[in-house]
Amino acid sequence: MSSSSKATPPPAGIYVPVPTFFAKEGTSAYNSITPGLDLATQTEHSLFLVKAGIRGLVILGSTGEAIFIRDEERKELIASQRKALDEAGYKDRPIIAGTATQQIDDTLAMIEASKEAGAEFAMVLGPGYFAPATSQVGIQKWFEAVADKSVLPVMIYHYPGVTNNLYIAPSTFEKLAAHANIVGCKLSHGIVDDQTLIAASPNIDHAHFSVFTGLGQNLLPVLTIGGVAAIDGLAGVFPSVVVKLFDMYNTSVAKGISQSDLQEMRLLQFKICQGEKLVAKYGVIGIKEAIARVWGMGDQKGGRLPLAGGFEDANEWSKWEEIYTGLQKLEEKFRAESKSN
Repeated sequence: MSSSSKATPPPAGIYVPVPTFFAKEGTSAYNSITPGLDLATQTEHSLFLVKAGIRGLVILGSTGEAIFIRDEERKELIASQRKALDEAGYKDRPIIAGTATQQIDDTLAMIEASKEAGAEFAMVLGPGYFAPATSQVGIQKWFEAVADKSVLPVMIYHYPGVTNNLYIAPSTFEKLAAHANIVGCKLSHGIVDDQTLIAASPNIDHAHFSVFTGLGQNLLPVLTIGGVAAIDGLAGVFPSVVVKLFDMYNTSVAKGISQSDLQEMRLLQFKICQGEKLVAKYGVIGIKEAIARVWGMGDQKGGRLPLAGGFEDANEWSKWEEIYTGLQKLEEKFRAESKSN
């Protein structure tokens, strides 16, 4: 792709890194090591999200247990959700497909398969196996090599927690943002100064390169420094709650933020932060537990090994129940308001 024909970033909004739902014990597709996909629940959850205003889905990111998914399952999963969204009237909701490979050719093959299945963007996890020995130049060249040949626009996925603490410097993001086929990043860390140095950088064309936080607990701060929104785990449980904060911010900016607007947004961000503590502590295990307990979708023990089994402590959910009951009431309130408007 030439520099004169830059790819376009995903539309601004709230995206969900969806969990991959697996067959429940007692069903024909179940086995205790690698239970099969549960596409019916996957679709139920996808439609639950987009009906609440979620702008798009990230399929097979970290929350989607991408490293445990076989190639043929990747195609089946993406294709089934693209078909479900299209048939339900949500053709405008893009699918971003994650990759979590170290080898460039494998990454490119995975991106090509994702496109064939219906994905519109690729979210590429940094190569962290040799993180302590990897230079910023090496990181830059790795992503550029992927982006040069990728059949989908590339988003850089920076998640030190699953990449051996690989660090991608803001200056490296500035260089990568100039690539015609690199259209944004997901920053799944809490380094606010680095987020600012990317999202507010005057050296980046922000019409071409969008900054998404991977942490809903950072949504309001990230919006104020130039980020476009979030790819957020809690939004997989309470989509309307997270979308509400995004909409409130953009509406208030358009008309002029009042003190009451600011107080309302701070309170909603506070409640989101309370819920995000479970996501931060347990990741996909906590997200699946919450979706199953709050909405009855899927199985809180529905991961693949070594994540199968859910919470080890049978009393763990009781520690979060009050917070999640409050968020559920907010979710139902915002959904009702949306339907009446």
